[in-house]
Amino acid sequence: MTEPPTTADTVTGGHPEPADVSAPLIPPREDKSDEDDLDMTPMVDVTFLLLIFFMITAAFSLQKSISFPTPEQEENAAQARTLQEVEEDFDYVIVEIHDDDSVFVDEVEASSKQDLLEKLRDARDTPKGSSARGPSNLLVMAHPDCRHETVVMALDAGNAVGMEDVKLTMAEDSGY
Repeated sequence: MTEPPTTADTVTGGHPEPADVSAPLIPPREDKSDEDDLDMTPMVDVTFLLLIFFMITAAFSLQKSISFPTPEQEENAAQARTLQEVEEDFDYVIVEIHDDDSVFVDEVEASSKQDLLEKLRDARDTPKGSSARGPSNLLVMAHPDCRHETVVMALDAGNAVGMEDVKLTMAEDSGY
């Protein structure tokens, strides 16, 4: 059953009344205020924090290092010496590192890093044997069970006091 026509349908002939074309479909935009803009302050803050972070970490990546020349085969064969020959050479200061990380400079114990530096300076400046000058070379004899940190400390100390030639050997059977 159909509904009886309304008065609006009879006036328009049964067709729906057309929408008002003057009414906008999208609500009108109001003037843009300062509150609608994106605040860039936090983004700038984060950018500066990242910049500072990367600058600091880049500075820490530059570390002190000792350059060790690579040995050449011909030079190795000509200069091969036994440990006993090096120990008897007056141009070497010998640093022994025992398995308990105790450090000895020419058989005298160095109790700290500062003490090690002092003993190495004294050994470098004191002439040995018939030599008119003090030794300028360093031999570090490390036990295989000592800590790497102690070996690096001895190598750094030799470099700090100006030793010209630094040698590192691992000596397990020397009685320490």
